[in-house]
Amino acid sequence: MSDTEYGPGQGPGPKTLGQEELAKILDGQPFGVLATNKKSGHPHLSTVVFTWDAAERIVRISTVAGRAKVRQLANDPRAALHVATPDHMGFAVAEGTAELSEASTVPGDATGRELLAMTPGFDDPADERAFLEQMVQDERVVIRLRVDRLYGTVLAA
Repeated sequence: MSDTEYGPGQGPGPKTLGQEELAKILDGQPFGVLATNKKSGHPHLSTVVFTWDAAERIVRISTVAGRAKVRQLANDPRAALHVATPDHMGFAVAEGTAELSEASTVPGDATGRELLAMTPGFDDPADERAFLEQMVQDERVVIRLRVDRLYGTVLAA
């Protein structure tokens, strides 16, 4: 066995992360895996792009109204988001209760504005209008995961 390989019970173990460290993982990564519950009780996993609001402890995810995750959250709002560190040696999990916005139906409606706030923004007002129109065409909704529990670990060096 080389110096960099570890057998069972040897080498560094996982280090539990504090709330600030966990929030940094969520804040630093655009992708995560959302876990929802199927009617069968089995998990349904979806790779998603999300934004994290540490002050409100809310994860926001843009999706289309007809997706399986939307139907599943309407039936059972319990969900979790798993986010890995760039090196995959650590992770954060945000568990909580999800709520669903109404689908965007008019460019610039409340859902459209919430979706717009999730983007870096547009310099050209025409691009912003096009974005809001696209949100209506896509029947976009926002999943808001209100985080009750935040946990995770990183492998200690």
